[in-house]
Amino acid sequence: MMRQYHDWKRRYPDYLLLFRLGDFYEAFHEDAGVAARTLDIALTSRQKIPMAGVPHHALDVYLARLVRAGLKVAICDQVETAPAKGRQLIRREVVRLVTPGTVTEAGLLEGRLNNFLAALWRAPDHLGVALVDVTTADFLVGESADVEGLTETLLLRRPAEVLLPPGIPAGDPLATRLGAVGVTVTARDASSFGLREAEERLRAHFRVAAVEGLGLPRRGGAIRAAGAVLGYLQETQQAPLAHLTRIQTLALEDHLTLDEGAARNLELVESLQDRGSVATLLWAMDKTRTSMGGRLLRQWLLRPLLRPREIGERLDAVAALVEAPALLADLRETLEGIGDLARLASRVALGVASPRDLAALRVALGPLPTLREHAKRSADPTIRECAEAAEDLGDLEKTLEAALVDEPPLGVHEGGLIRESWNPALAELRAEVREARAWIAGLEGRERERTGIASLRVRYNRVFGYGIEIPKSQVRPMPPVPEDYVRRQTLVGAERYVTTELREQEAKVLGAEGRMHRLEYELFDDLRRTVAGEADRLLRTGRAVATLDVLAALGHVARERGYVRPTVDDGGVIDIREGRHPVLELRTDGARFVPNDLRLVSGEVECLVITGPNMAGKSTYMRQAALIVLLAQMGSFVPARSARVGVVDRVFTRIGAQDNLARGQSTFLVEMTETAAILRHATPRSLVLLDEIGRGTSTFDGLSIAWAVAEHLHERRAGVKVLFATHYHELTRLAAELPRVRNVHVAVREWKEDIVFLHRVVAGGTDRSYGIQVARLAGLPDEVVTRARALLREFEQGAPAPASPAGVDAGQLALFGGASAVPPPTAAPPPHPVLARLAELDPERMTPLEALAALDELRRRLSDAP
Repeated sequence: MMRQYHDWKRRYPDYLLLFRLGDFYEAFHEDAGVAARTLDIALTSRQKIPMAGVPHHALDVYLARLVRAGLKVAICDQVETAPAKGRQLIRREVVRLVTPGTVTEAGLLEGRLNNFLAALWRAPDHLGVALVDVTTADFLVGESADVEGLTETLLLRRPAEVLLPPGIPAGDPLATRLGAVGVTVTARDASSFGLREAEERLRAHFRVAAVEGLGLPRRGGAIRAAGAVLGYLQETQQAPLAHLTRIQTLALEDHLTLDEGAARNLELVESLQDRGSVATLLWAMDKTRTSMGGRLLRQWLLRPLLRPREIGERLDAVAALVEAPALLADLRETLEGIGDLARLASRVALGVASPRDLAALRVALGPLPTLREHAKRSADPTIRECAEAAEDLGDLEKTLEAALVDEPPLGVHEGGLIRESWNPALAELRAEVREARAWIAGLEGRERERTGIASLRVRYNRVFGYGIEIPKSQVRPMPPVPEDYVRRQTLVGAERYVTTELREQEAKVLGAEGRMHRLEYELFDDLRRTVAGEADRLLRTGRAVATLDVLAALGHVARERGYVRPTVDDGGVIDIREGRHPVLELRTDGARFVPNDLRLVSGEVECLVITGPNMAGKSTYMRQAALIVLLAQMGSFVPARSARVGVVDRVFTRIGAQDNLARGQSTFLVEMTETAAILRHATPRSLVLLDEIGRGTSTFDGLSIAWAVAEHLHERRAGVKVLFATHYHELTRLAAELPRVRNVHVAVREWKEDIVFLHRVVAGGTDRSYGIQVARLAGLPDEVVTRARALLREFEQGAPAPASPAGVDAGQLALFGGASAVPPPTAAPPPHPVLARLAELDPERMTPLEALAALDELRRRLSDAP
């Protein structure tokens, strides 16, 4: 048996091999240690061989934990119930290969998330990528010279597994980044990415004469990646991939580009607090009724459109539903009863669908005719196209209804799957089984009457079969045991007998049941193949249903929350009146959300410098502007009184920072790295959100950097729309220096020594941060707040050092700019070199940056002075 195990392990050395042994799946040697640690199960040994096992009936539970840990698993199962003639060992084969990117089991997948397998090919001048979700038949392929942009597009889809060629080793920065976001990285050999092999594989699968017929880019990277991912699926699924019938192009120029940082900072699909889905834009907008719709909404949100015509078509469809509440309600009610057609169809096509999968498909097909009729009531062309694309699958539903029992079992070998009326041979076998069982059921009464033994029982044992059981106390005394009784088994308190007639009836039952189970499996397999032949129609229908679901969800949200239709065009204007944050306005604390206006116009107002205290709402104002733009370009109504959005090609964010200790990067380094990426890639059509640039270093350094960044975007990236929140009040002078910069601030109202946040953004800058008031609101002790106020008053009045409180060395207060406790000298000191340098400066001829640099030089010289 161990030789058999090692044969399979040699074929799959990179997989954790689970080997069926009786009622358990066992892992041996090194795999046993991995399984024990990952699953928290006992590590045992037999004949000095380490082993760890899990019960066969709980395999999927443990399999889910192994896959979530990023492991690849090979299931080696028993493929016969007894050894064939002339052999002593049961034959075992690897029947399933399960990896994070190729999982098909519903219990291991999240319904509203795609489970993508990706492949990357990096050439000197471009990057090629391919993404496939084998459970939904989504196949996306693209390549671009913008390696960073395409990488971000890939990462936003959070592939579960990425295939890399030898040219991208595990230590490569790209591979490191993939690992940092929790992606399983699988290294493949060079032949998996060979151009010729990839072309042959793609031609054979899609049955085309040349790959040009698939519309793939021709530089080669996309073809190599697509061939690699298709080959890996063919290897792991060990089944035809007939449901993969189309390839979609993943082109950066077709959609607004978001990087992972922007998606994270804007909390599009994950919250910053706990990386959960609650309090995200997706959470706020996802009112879909199907898993298919939930997945499609996520894709729309992460890939907003760029072409106003396409955006307008989506907005037209949403508007049609908003204006027809009865139709909207009918669609949503009908969608509630439709299951996940895409994943059910994919499981059928892969040959792994269970009887309950087919039963779920039968239920999902039921509401489709009603849904099509509802959709046809709309005059909107997009909605009507969805109605036409949703196939008439009534014939398939009738077939499933006629063939499959109402509540089939989970397994395919236990029987009870197929209706008697579906197959005459099956009906005969079931009749034979019923007749034999009825004879056996009446045997006990007949034999009691014949023998006079009242305690006689007819029993069934899995090993010995049917038998007549008589207590030992009744065996010797009268009445005697009949002569036709043949002893089969002696028990502790009884004897078990059989008769020739009982053996005949038992053979009838067991033989007929065996034939019946085999026939039912064959009939079910035929039924599954019949459904698999309709996989393409099912998938087309699933895509149409998902689109209707998303449009209906957007219409429902618009009506429920008072969203308005935005105007989206190619102009250079972003004009939002009384805009609201789509997530924060849903809070349940009873507070009313304060709407705000925003206006950015190319050539007029391109940068807003936003000042105001912490907690006043600067970040909320910036984020809500970006979210409204994204919603508008994905084709949704928006939370505002009115909105006009000139199409944005990219959204950049530099909001908040955290030390990346794993990469040895400080807050400031992360901040500067992200800012550098913005300055490199921002275009005149981009929207840039900058929050507190330069706060990770000294005041003068930070102010200088923030000023220079604003200048660069204004002068070198004319047209780019910038929202710049800052505590450097000196930056409000930018509005006087640069013609397309304006100041706004978040208003507060002072009340005695407290402040009230009004959350209203108004024109003009502010020169106060209200830091002490905010500190008090945050819960600083009263004595600390009182002392801080006293120090602030003295600093503002230009006093030397404030009076030292008890227990504090007055010399320490020099850190705050005050004098030390050392008395002044009696003679006048010579002129200080810093003063001499200051006298040489001519502010009239200096640029702001030169002045800031000079101030920084003087500060350093002062700090270096004895």
